[in-house]
Amino acid sequence: MSSDIATSVPRDEARQGTARRPWRALAVQLLGPLTIVAGVVWGVAQPYRIVLDRPGANLYDYLFQPPLLVILVGVVFTFLVAPGLVDDLGAEENRDPAR
Repeated sequence: MSSDIATSVPRDEARQGTARRPWRALAVQLLGPLTIVAGVVWGVAQPYRIVLDRPGANLYDYLFQPPLLVILVGVVFTFLVAPGLVDDLGAEENRDPAR
């Protein structure tokens, strides 16, 4: 068996590692899902807050209930607000390498 075939792969001296996300960006990304979980827990812990069969209730009474609004705020933050904030934090990290 020849050792010409089974040689080691040359290493790059400036090896690119996996970049870890800063803790601030992780905290921003977790705010939305934690808010959604808080709304679900609130709805389960206090089910009387969610009215499903009140006589004479209109659409407003069904849609605008506090636990559902908390879940909606978490979804909006997760998909609309957090990505922009994380991009801004990433741009700030790239601009200021001293931190």
